[in-house]
Amino acid sequence: MFLNINSNKMFFYFILIFSTLISISSNSWLGCWIGLEINLLSFIPLISNHKNLLSSEATLKYFLTQAIASINFLFSILIKMILLKNFEINNLISIMINSSLLMKMGSAPFHFWFPNIIEGLSWINCFILMTWQKISPMILLSYYMNNNFLMMIMIINVIIGVLGGINQTSLRKLMAFSSINNLGWMLISLMISENLWLFYLIMYSFLISILCFSLNLLNTYFINQLFIINMNSIIKISLFINFMSLGGLPPFLGFFPKWITINFLIMNKFYIISFIFIMMSLIMLFFYIRIIYSSIMFNYLKLKWFKFYFKNNSMLFINLFSMISLLGMIFSTFFFM
Repeated sequence: MFLNINSNKMFFYFILIFSTLISISSNSWLGCWIGLEINLLSFIPLISNHKNLLSSEATLKYFLTQAIASINFLFSILIKMILLKNFEINNLISIMINSSLLMKMGSAPFHFWFPNIIEGLSWINCFILMTWQKISPMILLSYYMNNNFLMMIMIINVIIGVLGGINQTSLRKLMAFSSINNLGWMLISLMISENLWLFYLIMYSFLISILCFSLNLLNTYFINQLFIINMNSIIKISLFINFMSLGGLPPFLGFFPKWITINFLIMNKFYIISFIFIMMSLIMLFFYIRIIYSSIMFNYLKLKWFKFYFKNNSMLFINLFSMISLLGMIFSTFFFM
């Protein structure tokens, strides 16, 4: 099967979705906190795997990190309820609430747990952690934003995302640092407009889903596996398009939300921030080109001692993802014209 899901996992997936809806639709901070806690308790059974030592370690690290963030969040909202009228303390509390939510979503400089946990997860769980698990903290962040604090956090995010991915050979860690970089873009789009943030999140989720599912089907976790594996041209083109689109290279689909965000920044005269974001995106593109370069430019190595097996029916799904990628590129090209 494409996704090996049993009835227990289906139950936890339902609770995962339901808990996010509780958080974002709650009319009190306490209700938001309860939703985040249910979300944490539903995600832990999905990522835990007693057969895999790294997975067990990742589960424990995730629980401890999220528990600390939840304690900070609860402490902050309780103080906020008691000392609501004091402006100076209110400003400090907004930073505390923002920090706890940023820690929950794996934002820099609270990101140290994020790559280590991603490394111990399957590609499907990586996809959930990089997309769905960011929705409720980001929406809660939009309710009580400290603009000056978040502006600094955005710049740190895009820089850390680039610096962290320089020497990575693990594709999962590289995707984790890519997620941190894109989180900076999502935060700035959230400050501009919630509709722009939603559009960016949908585009990012679409692109990362194709990459995660494709790499899951190829059973690939490291860069050197990409040029050992005998991949046909369609898969190579698909991976190339998706990596370039994720980096924001025109005329691919991923360029569109970044272009709108940069347009808003320049209109509001945030020239330095725009420059930093664009330069960091160029370095991210270098990483993506490095990933796919070897597999495109060289033929695969015929190794007698190395055998590779595709998962069941994987070619069908990979070719389907390839078509979606190409259609996305064609759509974006016509749109810009």
